[in-house]
Amino acid sequence: MADKRNIRRHRKRLTLKFGLQESDRFAFTEDISHQGMFIKTANVAPPGSKIKIDLALSEENIVTLEARVMWAKKVPANMVRLVKKSGMGVRITRFVAGEDSYNMLCEELHAR
Repeated sequence: MADKRNIRRHRKRLTLKFGLQESDRFAFTEDISHQGMFIKTANVAPPGSKIKIDLALSEENIVTLEARVMWAKKVPANMVRLVKKSGMGVRITRFVAGEDSYNMLCEELHAR
């Protein structure tokens, strides 16, 4: 299946918490872009769901945002490390806090 995105994604592993009502599940990013990210997790939300994300750029710099799950691939927890794309792709819908920090990180990664 061809990739429909025309936005450049950047491989970056960041720690995050996410959830439907509150950010209570731990996961990691695998790649990020200005418009979204891939979250590596065995605890996927259904496509179309709105989720809340607290993304740690550093211990003191947390980006809080809302996103919509565009697609998800659920695998057993013991297989997450073995399967290439186990998790979910999300599109950012709104920044609650830290938008400038997130955009600056994307720009730095794009410049490499």
